[in-house]
Amino acid sequence: MRLLLVFVMAGLVGAADEWPQFRGNPQLTGIAAGAAPANLKLLWTYEAGESIESSAAISGGTVYVGSQSKELLAIDLETGKLRWRYRAADSIEESSPAVADGIVYVGDLAGLLHAVSAADGEELWTFKTDAEIRSSPVIVGDRLLIGSYDGNLYCLSRREGKLLWKFTTSNFVHSTPAVVDGVAYLSGCDEVFHGIRLADGQEVLQFPSGGYTAASVSLLGQWAFYGTFSNEVVGVDIRQKRVAWRYHNPRAQFPFYSSSAAAGDRLVLGGRDKLIHCLNAKTGKAVWTFATRARVDSSPAIAGARVYVGSNDGHFYTLDLAGGKKLWDFDAGAPLSASPAIAAGRVVIGSQDGRLYCFGESVPLQPK
Repeated sequence: MRLLLVFVMAGLVGAADEWPQFRGNPQLTGIAAGAAPANLKLLWTYEAGESIESSAAISGGTVYVGSQSKELLAIDLETGKLRWRYRAADSIEESSPAVADGIVYVGDLAGLLHAVSAADGEELWTFKTDAEIRSSPVIVGDRLLIGSYDGNLYCLSRREGKLLWKFTTSNFVHSTPAVVDGVAYLSGCDEVFHGIRLADGQEVLQFPSGGYTAASVSLLGQWAFYGTFSNEVVGVDIRQKRVAWRYHNPRAQFPFYSSSAAAGDRLVLGGRDKLIHCLNAKTGKAVWTFATRARVDSSPAIAGARVYVGSNDGHFYTLDLAGGKKLWDFDAGAPLSASPAIAAGRVVIGSQDGRLYCFGESVPLQPK
């Protein structure tokens, strides 16, 4: 079958070769805007000191990533040298940085959203929620969305951090909202799929998901996809406002914590059944699976015809998107629950022993 990577549907036409937020873009598709090398080599490693479960952002030749050492780090993409570090109020766990117009945003376990100068790491403003933040910021125009364990999805003005509206759910907001056509879609710990209008915070879509959900939605055209703790992957037809299909592994019933990567007719995500699953995005039927030796909480990224994903077995894998064949792997020696970021011919991922890895070809980056 010929694979059509439909970048128009993924919202990536004209995108710069950067990875400015969790999953790469506001639709959370996990698709790289540029190519990644066919043969990866380890270029550098940075020792952050404590676990990295935050997924990196890459913008302007700099890698931004949070760690459980309460630090937001800015690291030179080419050399792996520290540019600056910013001290948060508490650990930065799964909240992943977002970068726009010279500002880096990230949440911490004290419930603070931080806005930091990308140039020098100076604090610009903070916004306080009433519980920990594990959700990642999403920037759309002059607005910023962030979820909190206080049950709210917040919309702020991204320049000043002023509250514009908040949408209250009946449980934690763990996942990151995905945005398309002025609507934020949220798969909730309240077991409800929400569509919330960006302009005013009004709910325009709601129906039961059928399970507690920690994974974030990925959007592709009229479709939304996410996995649940009821051991299912759900495909939603947004226009018809209904669940179109449900998938589960018939041989092993385990939750899906990983968020999916969506490209063309393929959907790829990890499972706590130790498998990486590739599904047909329109039907929910299995295309292939790839077995690792531990659960897969890392969310895959796709560049061209390759899938990049970590596993808690300590290995970072490159797979063939067409058939799931292993093309390459790297033994990090510690669980990889963070998700890879891909930009400028580099692939970056953090590990739970506090190391940040950068892979690519051993050639200098092109001058700007």
